[in-house]
Amino acid sequence: MGGRREEPIVGDAFTEHRSLLFTIAYEMLGSATDAEDVLQESYLRWSAADQAAVEHPRAYLVRVVTRQALNHLRAVKARREEYVGTWLPEPIRTAPEVSEDVILSESVSMAMMLVLETLNPAERAVFVLHDVFGYTHGEIAASIGKTEVTVRQIAHRARRHVHARRRRFEPDSAATREIVQRFLHATTTGEVQALMDLLAPDVVQVSDGGGKVSAARHPITGRADVARFVLGVARTSVTATTRIEHATYNGMPAARSLTDGELDWLLAFEIHDGQITGLYVMRNPDKLHRADAVRPLNRGERQPWKP
Repeated sequence: MGGRREEPIVGDAFTEHRSLLFTIAYEMLGSATDAEDVLQESYLRWSAADQAAVEHPRAYLVRVVTRQALNHLRAVKARREEYVGTWLPEPIRTAPEVSEDVILSESVSMAMMLVLETLNPAERAVFVLHDVFGYTHGEIAASIGKTEVTVRQIAHRARRHVHARRRRFEPDSAATREIVQRFLHATTTGEVQALMDLLAPDVVQVSDGGGKVSAARHPITGRADVARFVLGVARTSVTATTRIEHATYNGMPAARSLTDGELDWLLAFEIHDGQITGLYVMRNPDKLHRADAVRPLNRGERQPWKP
């Protein structure tokens, strides 16, 4: 990545670009915990590098994080294939402004992360770096150790795969939060028809308990079956000490259930044309223990890869 040398960055370059690096790692891995591990490994490599000789710190760091994330992704693939029940990405609490960036909010949504999970590691890296972050094919080739021609082929294949499976949804907004409020009211009061009216005919509900807590092992599809399941869960899990809060996770409207101050579950809503088309329930405690912290995400739009 040659070219004109960047002006010296005030402070540590890794710290300055950390939110961008985390966003890349998270989108490649679908796990905030794994993304943090990758950033730690990448920071150690950055600390050991001759930083004065690095012409473009941001581009250098993106390359390091990409390679570490690819290595990590290949290692966790086998574990995810043996996962008990349905695997969902580790949810991350996002700031409201993430919803203002259409590309970013779609790319970190639960639905898109599940589509990305069906790509092989190279396809996922190429799609994320090119279609989400605007990296050129040549720059990606240098990052993943393949030729530019090969990267173009991978990009075409990955894009066709993603576009055939992507789901449309509306990011968190006042309108979607109002639908969530109506859903929660209908669920807790047992108003079956009100709940059915909010659900799309082909709504899908996916739960992740990780084999550690009770959760539906397989996706539930269809308005009637989802409504029956949701109302059954509400009858048995909502108590006098339960507090349900609105929140934004992965750029999507969401609800959090806390019992005696402890987070029990997260529910992210996929909403399209005024109806709920997807419900993503996270109950796995391993994926909830850091779900309170708001994660700063960005695509580096105001910071071109090269000056």
